[in-house]
Amino acid sequence: MNYSKFAVIGVGRYGSTIARGLAEKGAQVFAFDPDEERIEGIKDDVAFAVTLDATDIRALRTQNLQELDGAVVAIGENFEATVLTCVHLIDVGVERIIARASGAHQRLILEKIGIKEILTPENEVAYVVREKLLNPNILSFLQLPDDHEIAEIRAPKGVVGRTIDEVGFRNKYEMTLITIKRAYEITKNGKDLTEDHIIGVPKSETPIKEKDTLVVFGAAKSVERFIEINEAL
Repeated sequence: MNYSKFAVIGVGRYGSTIARGLAEKGAQVFAFDPDEERIEGIKDDVAFAVTLDATDIRALRTQNLQELDGAVVAIGENFEATVLTCVHLIDVGVERIIARASGAHQRLILEKIGIKEILTPENEVAYVVREKLLNPNILSFLQLPDDHEIAEIRAPKGVVGRTIDEVGFRNKYEMTLITIKRAYEITKNGKDLTEDHIIGVPKSETPIKEKDTLVVFGAAKSVERFIEINEAL
């Protein structure tokens, strides 16, 4: 059970998604926004929700935010409010602050005031869209530093029917196969359904099937090369 406690300041579309995601993972979420309608919309999904202007340091001091594990500043439409809120959070003693920035200029300002964890959702969304457009086989991925990623890949036709050893993920493509997500046909409540299940740590003799999803780790260029070569076969 996760007993972490986080504040999410600004619960528009982006902030509310973060707040609900944290709550679903078992964290206690304290949501703050000056818009009463937004607070009404999220109060049933989080531990605590209150209408509050985070640019008012006196209001922030009443919430004992320094006792939480961190605060996410997800104010999207007013960067001045983001900066002021971050300064106030530093002043009240919040040790971990994660703030939203739009573009390099805003990121630089946040870094200058001491914010080390910065979210740039527009860039992240653009990267995801770009990768999915260029590589339709990539179902989802986690971008990592130094141009590496963990990606879920629809098994290219060139590897279907071959074993993991025959494909040569590590030796030929300089990638690591983490696991395989496999589709199974089941009958539940009288209905025929398809469910995905992880098969665990794959063995060298494990064959790859047509509807498998391969979860791999490697450099982005290695993942692209793997897909390109095996889709062309």
